[in-house]
Amino acid sequence: MSAVAPASATAASATAASATAASATAASATAVAATAVAAPLPVLGRDVTVPLVTGGEVTYAALDYAASAPALQRVWDDVAAYAPYYGSVHRGAGYLSQLSTDLFENARETVAGFLGCRDDDQVVFTRSTTDSLNLLAAVLPAGSRVFVFETEHHASLLPWREADVTYLDAPRTPAQAVETLERALAAREPYGPTLVCVTGASNVTGELWPVRELAAAAHAHGARIVLDAAQLAPHHPVSVTDLDVDWVAFSGHKLYAPFGSGVLAGRADWLREAEPYLAGGGASRRVGRRADGGVDVEWHDSAARHEAGSPNVIGAHAVASACKALTETGFDTLVAREEHLIRTVREGLADVPEVRILSLFGDDAPRVGVLSFVVDGWNSSHFAAALSAEYGIGVRDGLFCAHPLLRTLLGSDPQAQGECGAPEAAPGEKSLNAVRVSFGAGTPDEHVERFVNAVRDLVSDGARWSYRTVDGRCVPDTAPGTATAPDAGA
Repeated sequence: MSAVAPASATAASATAASATAASATAASATAVAATAVAAPLPVLGRDVTVPLVTGGEVTYAALDYAASAPALQRVWDDVAAYAPYYGSVHRGAGYLSQLSTDLFENARETVAGFLGCRDDDQVVFTRSTTDSLNLLAAVLPAGSRVFVFETEHHASLLPWREADVTYLDAPRTPAQAVETLERALAAREPYGPTLVCVTGASNVTGELWPVRELAAAAHAHGARIVLDAAQLAPHHPVSVTDLDVDWVAFSGHKLYAPFGSGVLAGRADWLREAEPYLAGGGASRRVGRRADGGVDVEWHDSAARHEAGSPNVIGAHAVASACKALTETGFDTLVAREEHLIRTVREGLADVPEVRILSLFGDDAPRVGVLSFVVDGWNSSHFAAALSAEYGIGVRDGLFCAHPLLRTLLGSDPQAQGECGAPEAAPGEKSLNAVRVSFGAGTPDEHVERFVNAVRDLVSDGARWSYRTVDGRCVPDTAPGTATAPDAGA
């Protein structure tokens, strides 16, 4: 095990890195303000219109990218072009099977390049980030320890049920995140196999985490690290090599590809040494009967070991297409446009004192296009329902599959549930929830401008329609009426 870097030194590095990132973000914002911002990338659904309860229709403003981004038009076109040539992969002798096999394996190479993988890394296609992290949990060596911050999405927080898990408190600065991890790792020495799991960008606050510094801290203590890049990869370049992480996981449906595909990429040894995630065809190299009536199996030691069954070739092709599209557009261009949108939202909401944007690291922390907030006097479900029904704006409300983080950000004191909506509270506590707005490469300026104006209108004038709760969701009443005044403090 290598020498442990002093906590103060690594924390100072994290502080400097955070300051550098903030300065770079500010400098980039200045540059963007002085030049024209690139147009949004074409995505499916950009011309879809939806009805308003107040009458008429409006172009739908999809501002829930953090849940699922719309597919890029290019990705959809690539999928449609391949669809007539669809065939089973790896074992088919026919032309379409051979073509599909090449397409599938070329997609693996494209993803490896997109992620800056090392030569001996494996790229395993999965269903999603959740599936990827459950796969990694399944291949952990016996006796493994896992360290994970309470701030993680449930996909990163929950899969480690067979390991000895240490949950770390939410840090309030990037430097504190590194210090917290170092203290926890030092307190648990000596180690067996150890894994740290961390997000690259929060699905709640959008804030960027000090991944490189956390990786250095993990490796200094003999641990490995997996990066949940579900929210980071669609917005910023992610390089396994540059960040020095051991694995990275992400989902196609957040990367402008259709649902049903994901990736786990990284070191091959734990993947090769474990039993297959799923047992079946494709994972097995050779199967034979024994004299005693049993079965002997020789498993593949390639990525196929954990890809049993007929793979999602179209999903892999779609992910690869999205990787190519983002790379060719250039992340400098994508980041500049997104910073312009973030600035529009933040400056617009700053004029509404009733709105409080949630943050761990402070208002100036670098972030991707994800912001969560609460509004004084409003239940978040009611507010989100009014944005949809009266303005054609789709956002998300609730706890965003990150319940411990939201309860930390919102406070654990009981709160009034409000007159409409909100998930059921746990026994003994009232509900806590927030509104999340998120956007990306396909978001036009008009959508975020409409959102800001709608927030101002709702806060100043209230809803124009009455709402009620149905199955835990706030929905417009079937007939117009005087808008129910939201309970203060809800």
